[in-house]
Amino acid sequence: MILRRLLLAAPTVMLFANSCTTKVEKKTEPVASSGIPEYVLQSNIYEVNVRQYSPEGTFKAFEASLPRLKEMGAEILWFMPITPISKVDRKGVLGSYYAVADYTAVNPEFGTLEDWKSLVNKAHELGFKVITDWVANHTGADNRWIQSNPDFFVKKADGTLAFAFDWSDTRDLNFWNPVLHDSMINAMKFWLTETKIDGFRCDVAGEVPRSFWQKCIAELKTVKPDIFMLAEGDVAWLHDAGFHASYGWDGFAKMKKVAKGEASAKVLDTVIRHLDESYSPNYIKMYFTSNHDENSWNKADYETMPGEVHAPFAVLTQTWKNTLPLIYSGQEEPFLDSISFFYKDTIAFSKYQRAPFYKTLLVLRKSTPALAVDAAYTKLVSSNDDAVFAYTREKGGKKVLVILNLSNKPQTVTLTGAIAGETQNVFADKHEHLTDGQNFALAPWGYLVYSY
Repeated sequence: MILRRLLLAAPTVMLFANSCTTKVEKKTEPVASSGIPEYVLQSNIYEVNVRQYSPEGTFKAFEASLPRLKEMGAEILWFMPITPISKVDRKGVLGSYYAVADYTAVNPEFGTLEDWKSLVNKAHELGFKVITDWVANHTGADNRWIQSNPDFFVKKADGTLAFAFDWSDTRDLNFWNPVLHDSMINAMKFWLTETKIDGFRCDVAGEVPRSFWQKCIAELKTVKPDIFMLAEGDVAWLHDAGFHASYGWDGFAKMKKVAKGEASAKVLDTVIRHLDESYSPNYIKMYFTSNHDENSWNKADYETMPGEVHAPFAVLTQTWKNTLPLIYSGQEEPFLDSISFFYKDTIAFSKYQRAPFYKTLLVLRKSTPALAVDAAYTKLVSSNDDAVFAYTREKGGKKVLVILNLSNKPQTVTLTGAIAGETQNVFADKHEHLTDGQNFALAPWGYLVYSY
């Protein structure tokens, strides 16, 4: 992407005044020595697809779900883009959320700016944090900057504006222009100061220059010191640029291979090995079994990890090393279908069959420091590592043991390592005394979680 920008656009300097004003957010959460907001360390993310979440598809309609999500244990609400969608070159009837027409306005499909502020306030009152999707890499095809600031965009040889990748409903932004940097940052500050959100999930963050993110995140912290920044990307430099967490794409790809029987459970060790070798020690990875892209385009998780296959991988995302787990809209139902991207396609909520399962994991994660991002991780050797993946997490004198059968056959295994002690079998909700060298029996795709 950087090379493509270099070939297509020369640096341009112009004066541009952005009317957005900023003010310092006075109330902030503690920030750990790592620079990560403390509330993130034992938290989780719930992705909200407003359009599809209710028949109305509005902010006001979503408000009714806040108590239910609070009861389940969701903490950080990530809203897919809430900005207006471009009409030029729009895909489908309603278009892509990621084709932004105006960075400082609300999509009227969802409601008004006041509706959004009300939702954020009510979420905060219930103890949630709120982040929104931010699309810095590109705009929609009729974004207001195309008329007011055409030098913000990459131009092709014939003078027309270039797409981002092959996305015909977008226009690619020219980050060689330093004035674009300031305007983009001011737009982000608008949402922090005017609506009091807690941070951003940044779309295709790895395609935006590192220099921009370093400047951007540093400036956003002057407005909100405890801001949380999540990058859609799977490269180490995003953390060095200031992001607190990034996508666990490699982990998800390996999970899918194991779920399909194309790889043994041992392949998951390569994920952690790579991260430990390539990333700074304080990295956080957002792991998931589904998200809006994977659900819409690749049928996650109802085909990639169907039925009972889903559970052990969900446990993994909640308890693995340096994880910040994600649950996507409808997974607690579960809604066993793809959710359309460009059309109205309402999620059918009625039974919430997975909600107790997720609540057990989310409550455990919140209640024990052993599942904090910075808790120690020890991989355990089992008598059948091709099928069983086991590990412990430890911090502050607390420990969690996780044993996952990542195969379609029953397994009885012993573990090598110190596991003896008085424990709570988390899903059976009973006390158990474990001894070193004892056998563990797991059903196909079974899982055991013990808290010490």
